[in-house]
Amino acid sequence: MSKTVVVRYRTHPQHAQRNAELIAAVFAALQREQPQGLRYQVLRADDGLGFTHVATVEDGLAVHPLTSLPEFKAFAADIATRCEVQPQQTVSTVLGR
Repeated sequence: MSKTVVVRYRTHPQHAQRNAELIAAVFAALQREQPQGLRYQVLRADDGLGFTHVATVEDGLAVHPLTSLPEFKAFAADIATRCEVQPQQTVSTVLGR
């Protein structure tokens, strides 16, 4: 079984590029670490300001493969100051793929 978390938010225009750079650092870490039990993607809206993160994590992992990364912690540390519309999270159960 697994859970999928979808997070949507909108950055201030002056913070959109920095947000994208922090996301790129997370993906570089994921590429390097190759953690098991994670499917992760980030979408950027056509306006360049809206972001949607979709993370599916398998149940029962000892360590969360995404949020335990130092690069993800750096991304999340000041997300509130980068956002015009704060992150909204939805947790769902995957029924099929």
